[in-house]
Amino acid sequence: MKKHGKKLMAVLAVAAVVALGAGCSSTATKNDSKSATIGIVQYVDHVALDAAREGFVTALADNGYTDGDKITLDVQNAQGDQSNLSTISDRFVSNKVDMVLAIATPAAQAIAGKTTEIPILGTAITDYEAARLVSSNEAPGGNVSGTTDMNPIKEQIDLLVKLVPTAKTVGVLYTSSEDNSVIQAKIAKEAIEKLGLKYVEVTVTNSNDVQQATQSIVSQCDAIYIPTDNVFASAMPQVQSITSQSKTPVICGEAGMVESGGLATLGISYSDLGYQTGLMAVKILKGEAEPATMPIESATKFEYAINGAVAQEIGLTIPADLQQYVITAK
Repeated sequence: MKKHGKKLMAVLAVAAVVALGAGCSSTATKNDSKSATIGIVQYVDHVALDAAREGFVTALADNGYTDGDKITLDVQNAQGDQSNLSTISDRFVSNKVDMVLAIATPAAQAIAGKTTEIPILGTAITDYEAARLVSSNEAPGGNVSGTTDMNPIKEQIDLLVKLVPTAKTVGVLYTSSEDNSVIQAKIAKEAIEKLGLKYVEVTVTNSNDVQQATQSIVSQCDAIYIPTDNVFASAMPQVQSITSQSKTPVICGEAGMVESGGLATLGISYSDLGYQTGLMAVKILKGEAEPATMPIESATKFEYAINGAVAQEIGLTIPADLQQYVITAK
C-alpha cells in the first residue's frame, strides 16, 4: 500500500506540473493574441461619414492593425437617432472597449458624456471646443481629440458668387440642433453680407422638415448654401428634386453632397480626414500619445467638385477654369 501510495503521489505531482505548465502556456498565448477593441459609432449613413470611417480603417490597416489581427472593430450606426447613440455608448462603456471613434458631433457628444476614461477620437466634427468636447482645440485636456471638418466657408461663398454672379440673395439651409451647422451658418452669414448680398435662412430640426424648408427657401433666394450638415447630407436627393424645378443652384459643404444632387463645392476629402484620424489612433495604440495632449487636427487640402448633370439641368454654364472639376454623378 505504501509503495502504491508513493507511486500515486509521484504521478499526481507530475500531472500537476504538466497542468501548471499547460496553464502558463495557455495564458501566455491568450495575452500574446489579445487585441485592442475599437468601438466605432457613426451618427448616420451618408457618403461623407461613410468615407471618413473607411479612411480610418484603411489607415489602421496600412500600419499593421487589421480587424481580427491586433485590433477588433465594433462598428455601430445610430441611424440619426439620439436614443441609439446613448445605447451604443452605454454598450461600449460596459464592454470596456479600448478606444472609440466617434463620427460626427452628436456621436462624439454621446460617448463623451458616458466616459472620461476611454480614449475617444472624433472625425467629421466642426469645432470640438464649441461642442464642449475639449477644453480647447489646441490642448484638449481630457480623453477626446480628433480631426475637424471645418471647410473654407468664405471660399465656398466666393465659389457661389463665381458660379452665380447675378445672385442678390443667398439662402442658407441647416439643422438648428446640430452645433456644427449653427457654427458654419454663422460664418456663411458673415461672408455673404460682407459681399453686399442679402442673407436668408430656413432651419430644420430633422429630416421630416427638409421638403417644406427647401420649398420655402427657393422662393426667397437666387442661390442656396448648405454646410456640412448631417440631416441635409442624407436628404440631398430630396433637396435636388425641388431645386431642379426652381432652377436654384446649391453650393454644398462637401463633395458627397454634390454627388447626391448639389451643384458644387470646394471642400475636404472625408476619406483623407478619416485616414488622418486613423494615424492619430495608431499613436494611441502604440502608447506614443494620448488624447489630452493631441491638438485637434485640420484637413490639409481642399478640392473642387462640380456636378455637371445638375448644372445642365438648371441651365448653368460652368466657367472654363472650373471645367476640369466636373463630375458626372447626379
